[in-house]
Amino acid sequence: MTYDADVIVIGAGLAGLVATAELVDAGRKVILLDQEPEQSIGGQAHWSFGGLFFVDSPEQRRMRIKDSHALALQDWLGTAGFDREEDAWPRRWAEAYVDFAAGEKRSWLHAQGVRFFPVVGWAERGGYDANGHGNSVPRFHITWGTGPGLVAPFERRVRAGVARGRVRFAFRHRVTGLSATAGAVDTVTGEILAPSGAERGTASSREVTGTFSLRAQAVIVTSGGIGGNHDLVRAQWPARLGTPPQRMLSGVPAHVDGLMLGIAEAAGASHINKDRMWHYTEGIENWNPIWARHGIRILPGPSPLWLDATGKRLPVPLFPGFDTLGTLDHIMKTGHDHTWFVLNQRIIGKEFALSGSEQNPDLTGKSIRDVITRARQAVPGPVRAFMDNGADFVVERDLSALVRGMNAVTKEDLLDEAAVRGEIVARDREIANPFTKDLQVTAIHGARRYLGDKLIRTAAPHRILDPAAGPLIAVRLSILTRKSLGGLETDLSSRVLTAAGEPLPGVYAAGEAAGFGGGGVHGYRALEGTFLGGCIFSGRAAGRAAALATG
Repeated sequence: MTYDADVIVIGAGLAGLVATAELVDAGRKVILLDQEPEQSIGGQAHWSFGGLFFVDSPEQRRMRIKDSHALALQDWLGTAGFDREEDAWPRRWAEAYVDFAAGEKRSWLHAQGVRFFPVVGWAERGGYDANGHGNSVPRFHITWGTGPGLVAPFERRVRAGVARGRVRFAFRHRVTGLSATAGAVDTVTGEILAPSGAERGTASSREVTGTFSLRAQAVIVTSGGIGGNHDLVRAQWPARLGTPPQRMLSGVPAHVDGLMLGIAEAAGASHINKDRMWHYTEGIENWNPIWARHGIRILPGPSPLWLDATGKRLPVPLFPGFDTLGTLDHIMKTGHDHTWFVLNQRIIGKEFALSGSEQNPDLTGKSIRDVITRARQAVPGPVRAFMDNGADFVVERDLSALVRGMNAVTKEDLLDEAAVRGEIVARDREIANPFTKDLQVTAIHGARRYLGDKLIRTAAPHRILDPAAGPLIAVRLSILTRKSLGGLETDLSSRVLTAAGEPLPGVYAAGEAAGFGGGGVHGYRALEGTFLGGCIFSGRAAGRAAALATG
């Protein structure tokens, strides 16, 4: 029986690169195919902030953060909320991933040249009890070089495999089917798309110029999720979150369409937890978009006042940076799909970071000088660009003008100045009160007890209406599609399972297509810094397992 390769990897994102690199190291021949052109290699990881979840890392210890495997597992399980029969494998993946994050993950990446920013971030703080959602301690480690810096060592290993004749690239190959011989999936068929010079992330041609059929002993599906396909997002939207938003921004390009998941299902794969998703509530329109409906996520500090579309303050503990999905749930019950941050220039200068490699040129470019320059600026350049050009930003010296500007953005008179002023003034009174009952103010004081937050992420407590801290700023926030938390069900060897729970012969899956492991390693919620790491961990498992099964 003639094969074109030992293994075919479908998807040239981070998980696909990791799997391919492991296969090359094991001496296997690989075809790595993707529907996009070669300039998009690395997929969504390239655009990422490069955040990684580590447990008891050297960076944490230097910041006096006491972390442990037991604490991380408590946080993960409390966040995931596994409660379904099909969560059996996702839970085992979660336990294995925490082992990895507390064990060899950092040293393995470090050995490949990956380095990390010394200040550890504190994402998804939760705000509930000890067994509930959230990170008990800071665990968000930013890759030095952001997403491109994390992709680089795996791309380098794969390109070395190309040079040695072990890897063949097949870009502009769009898969339409998987088929089996003697019960084992061994054939990948599809369409060849016209060559495209489209820049990374921009729309590429869908002109079909031919067809292809490739055979291998095994197939690894690493094709990503559904975030660019708003119709599919709405079709799989969970009933527990009410009606899907009418208006959503895209955190990923349109080619992140989820079509390969349906193709795998048609071949016999079990696709579980489709209704589990991770969409951000702090999305803003990119004033300089790369793809259609391009949104950027604000990574906020804890100080902005968060108001719903009608000017009511969001309830405890839905503060900036505390509970993404809890906030989404609340927003969808308000009858509107947008909210507002209200703050001032002093807060935005210290507390706003923007997700994405292109929004952080200092970190992406590995420039210590630029990082220092950014820290000295009243408002970092990328944030200032949104203040000056962003359709969602209102900047004014007085509150009356600010509220008028907010209503002008939405073209609806939903906000009453007296009501907004009442929320701000009440909050400002609590700032001067050392015995405050305002839990957001308590959270601000708590954040500044952590050195990393005090240095670069949390402004000293002050009144929003303090003229010396102005001008005032309002930011309209929209729902931003991002990650599928469900996916193809896999065992710990990344073998895809059937509905009967048996391995589908010849098929493996990794990355977002596999729910970052098992078909949903995060359960209902994520702890952040765990998506890229999930691609790496599951991609490594898939590559190593497929290597053992072939050759």
